[in-house]
Amino acid sequence: MSKPQVQSTHVRFSPAEMEAGRLLFSQECTFLMGAVSMDRMPAEDLSEVSFAGRSNVGKSSLINALMGRKSLARTSNTPGRTQQINFFTLRRRLMVTDLPGYGYARAPKKTVDQWTELIRNYLRGRVTLRRVCLLIDARHGFKPIDIEMITLMDEAAVTYQVVLTKCDKVKPEALNTLINKTGNELAKHVAAHPDILQTSSTMGSGIEELRAALAMLADCDQLR
Repeated sequence: MSKPQVQSTHVRFSPAEMEAGRLLFSQECTFLMGAVSMDRMPAEDLSEVSFAGRSNVGKSSLINALMGRKSLARTSNTPGRTQQINFFTLRRRLMVTDLPGYGYARAPKKTVDQWTELIRNYLRGRVTLRRVCLLIDARHGFKPIDIEMITLMDEAAVTYQVVLTKCDKVKPEALNTLINKTGNELAKHVAAHPDILQTSSTMGSGIEELRAALAMLADCDQLR
């Protein structure tokens, strides 16, 4: 069976899917814990989605925008600030995790090695992990370290979806070129989700679509 083509235009969601995303992310989101090892992670009793990306890709800003909060996930001008996996629960329907930023060369090698091993073990060991949102800065596209992360997720057989960040800082023509180039690269990787999402935390664009995409992965119990 041939691999589906990666979407190169705006991903479309139905009104019902958009409403499901709105309802889910209007619920209370609570910081649960931070973990530095597998044996300190919470029980695997909820569907889980994770956010990964290079240091300073805008991960914390995107999580805050997604949750409609200003400081749920800490933002910093200092790359490599997140040094653990942070777990958040969304009204007992979805677990959201914030992975340490990767690719920051100034971090001590021992620290980088610890982060890498933690992420590797997490990807391989969390049976409830439904998807990783791989954040890519739209101004730069894939870097070699991103391809390393993609390869790691391929090996772990974890589905991942590229979410472009800071799209407001790129001209439309350049953005379309990047999306096509990104799609061509993803077509080489077995675990890549076929849709590429475009976001801007500053402008709020693409946030509703991301909510809709993630709501499809949440546990289906009724909201109370």
